[in-house]
Amino acid sequence: MALSLFGNGGRRSNVFDPFSLDIWDPFQGFGPLMNSSSTAGETSAFAQTRIDWKETPEAHVFKADLPGLKKEEVKVELEEGNVLQISGERSKEQEEKNDKWHRVERSSGKFMRRFRLPDNAKVDQVKAAMENGVLTVTVPKAPEPKPQVKSIDISGA
Repeated sequence: MALSLFGNGGRRSNVFDPFSLDIWDPFQGFGPLMNSSSTAGETSAFAQTRIDWKETPEAHVFKADLPGLKKEEVKVELEEGNVLQISGERSKEQEEKNDKWHRVERSSGKFMRRFRLPDNAKVDQVKAAMENGVLTVTVPKAPEPKPQVKSIDISGA
């Protein structure tokens, strides 16, 4: 089990993971008095969008479940050369005067996740694709440098 820096409510997945740059909101969970924006409570569930990151021999692959979002509503960006940022927004459904809501469980609002890519990432060849509500970002890896072996002649009799 991974240790979490901020308990279950925090978004930093692992204190010891140098690649995890998730943004932590120190006021999360303090209720409506502490929220500076009226949408802060609405975004909390969606803001914790879960993203898988796996490393294969050829690439780093990120997968995010973003049901109901179109590719135009999602941004994939590189910052500072090696920080992958995935962000987007799901709009809140318009309420009609005659509508009577019984339950609202689907989240809306903005999300943003950031990951520091390792040195072997080929940031100039990043590709992203969205299919059936799943965003896949592929960052190819540079090949491991082969160790240089130099033969030394032995002198003497």
